[in-house]
Amino acid sequence: MSSRPPIIINRLDAERLQRLIDQADDKDRFVADCLEEELERGEVIDPEDIPEDVVSMNSQVQFTDLTRNRQMIRTLVYPHALATTEDGISVMAPIGAGLIGLRIGDEIDWPLPGGGKAQLRIDAILWQPEREGQFHR
Repeated sequence: MSSRPPIIINRLDAERLQRLIDQADDKDRFVADCLEEELERGEVIDPEDIPEDVVSMNSQVQFTDLTRNRQMIRTLVYPHALATTEDGISVMAPIGAGLIGLRIGDEIDWPLPGGGKAQLRIDAILWQPEREGQFHR
């Protein structure tokens, strides 16, 4: 990985993500392993202390996939919430896992299954639960 900026993760998100990682099946193992690396290197802090410019779970994020020159707006959700979130992207999807903990302006080189990679840039956080005082969402 040539570029992985520092990340910050909400303590409750980290606990929930670790449970997902521990329960991952073979088809999700690649993403689970990548996500676990992120949890291990991330700074884990209380939800109340999350800065407003950090992607946390349930944040609506505007980001650019620089590899494909494609800008998207997605809400980063747990897999079970995909069906009820119109613009949802699962944290267990290859691109979704790469978003957690990044700040506005950060770029990350993120591995994809099969050996490829995506270069992602966070352009804006349109909605963040912590910013709205929703610390346990």
